[in-house]
Amino acid sequence: MNTTDNKDAEANSSETQDSHVENNHVTVFDTTLRDGEQAPGFTMTVDQKIRMAAALRDLNVDVIEAGFAAASPGDEESVRRIASEIEGPRICSLSRSGDDDIRAAARALEPAAKSRLHIFLGTSPIHREAKLHMTCDEVLEAIRNSVSFARTFFDDVEFSPEDAIRTEREFLVAASEVAIEAGATTINVPDTVGYTTPDEIFDLFTHLKKTVKGMDDVVLSAHCHDDLGMAVANSISALKAGARQVEVAVNGIGERAGNCSLEEVVMAIRTRSDSLGFKTGIDTRGLYSTSQLLAALTGNPVPRNKAIVGRNAFAHEAGIHQHGVIQDPSTYEIMKPEDVGSPGTELVLGKHSGKHALKQRAAMLGAKLDGNVLPQIFYAFKNLADECGEVNDNQLLELIHQYVGVRA
Repeated sequence: MNTTDNKDAEANSSETQDSHVENNHVTVFDTTLRDGEQAPGFTMTVDQKIRMAAALRDLNVDVIEAGFAAASPGDEESVRRIASEIEGPRICSLSRSGDDDIRAAARALEPAAKSRLHIFLGTSPIHREAKLHMTCDEVLEAIRNSVSFARTFFDDVEFSPEDAIRTEREFLVAASEVAIEAGATTINVPDTVGYTTPDEIFDLFTHLKKTVKGMDDVVLSAHCHDDLGMAVANSISALKAGARQVEVAVNGIGERAGNCSLEEVVMAIRTRSDSLGFKTGIDTRGLYSTSQLLAALTGNPVPRNKAIVGRNAFAHEAGIHQHGVIQDPSTYEIMKPEDVGSPGTELVLGKHSGKHALKQRAAMLGAKLDGNVLPQIFYAFKNLADECGEVNDNQLLELIHQYVGVRA
C-alpha cells in the first residue's frame, strides 16, 4: 500500500484511465457498505458486511467502499476484515481531510492488495459557512494538505468536493485543480443532496472536463443521490459528459432517499448499449441474488415495483400483457429475467388477467380447460379475483375442481 515512487504509480494510473476513456469502460464504485450502511435502518454487523462484500466481489465490482474507518472502532474493524479477506476489487475507506482520519484508514486498509483512500471536504457556500466555518482559501489549503498527506500512504487517492452541485463553478474548478496537483487520481463530483437534473449535471461535467487543468489525467466520477428521484438519470448524464466512474449502492440504499442504484444503472448501460455505448465488468446474473441478500441482512424487503430486482419487474397481471408475453416475452420485457438472475417471468392471476393466462396456468397445474368449461371457470375466477386480489394455485385448483373434478 505504501508507495516510494508516486510518479510511476501516477503514470500507470493515467494509462489505465486513458484506456477506460477510449473503450468506454465504466468503473463501478460500490458504496453499499459505507453510504448505504450508514443510512438509518440499514446497519450491518462486521460479519454481515463481510458476506455482503463477498457478494459484491462475485458481482465483479471494481471498487468496494468498505466503510469509514475513523467513524468507529467497529467500522475500522470491518474495513480491515474486508481488506484482509476479500480479493479482487480495490478496497476503499472514506476519510475526512484530517490527518487522524487518514491514518485510521491507512491502518485499516494495510492488508489490502489494492486500496484507495476517499477524502471529502465540503465546498459549497452553505457547507463552508454553516458547517466548516472556513474561508475558500482555508478549504483549498485543507484539500492540498490532506491529499498530499494521503499520497504518503496511498497510490490511489480519490477526492470529493462535498455538495459539489451547489458549489460555485469557479471554486469547484479551483478545488479540483488543487486536489489533482496534490496527487488525487480520481475527482468525484457528488450531488450530495440530490438536487441536480440530467441537463444541469451534463453541462457541469462538460465544463469540468474542458476547464480543470489535469482532468484528462485522472478519472472523473459521479456520486448522485435520489432525493428528487433522478440519481440514475443524473449518473448516466454525467457519463455522457465524460465521467468514467459511477458511485452506486445495491437496491439504491443510502442517506435519505438513497444513492444511484447499482442494478439500475448497470442494466441501463447494458440494455441501452446501442444508445449509450458504455460497458461495465459486472456479472449481471448475480444482481437479483445480491439484492435479496442485502434485503435479508438489513431486514428491509425489496419494494415490489423496484426496477430490475423487484418482484414485479418480470410479473404481468393485465390480460393484454399476459397474452403478448405468452406469445413472445419481448413484447413487454426489455430484459431477460435470466440476465439479472431473476427466477423468471411470472403471470400473476388477478382481476386484470385474461383467458390466455388462466388457461396456461391451469395447464401447468395439470388441468386442460376446453369447450364451455373455460368461459365458466373464467367467470368464476373473475369474481374470486375481485374479492381476494391475487388468485394463488391452490385457489385456482379448488375452482377448477368445482367444474371439472381436478384436484392437486
